[in-house]
Amino acid sequence: MSEARTGKRFPLQLPIKIHREDTAGDTSSGMTGNLSAAGVYIRADASLDVGSPVEFEITLPPEVTGGKEDVVIQCRGRVVRTDEPNASAESGDSRGVACVIDSYEFVRNT
Repeated sequence: MSEARTGKRFPLQLPIKIHREDTAGDTSSGMTGNLSAAGVYIRADASLDVGSPVEFEITLPPEVTGGKEDVVIQCRGRVVRTDEPNASAESGDSRGVACVIDSYEFVRNT
């Protein structure tokens, strides 16, 4: 299998909310496993199919941004890989989902 990753990945565990575009209002939560400008690896209980579109929100805490409050990034992307749940102590029963990020925007709290 060839390596399809691009860009530097950062091993950040950040809260994430996943909104499936094919189901109205279905939201799951999880944690990022790593993050890059091109994609994200997510540990969540969401069942997502490879190729399906997905929207997600990643919350960056002040410790990551150097700011005074959380920064939320709203992303649109596609699922490119799924891993079956691994019942290890660190991941619980969550499954791994790799997503490519097609577009993103910063959400301002007003």
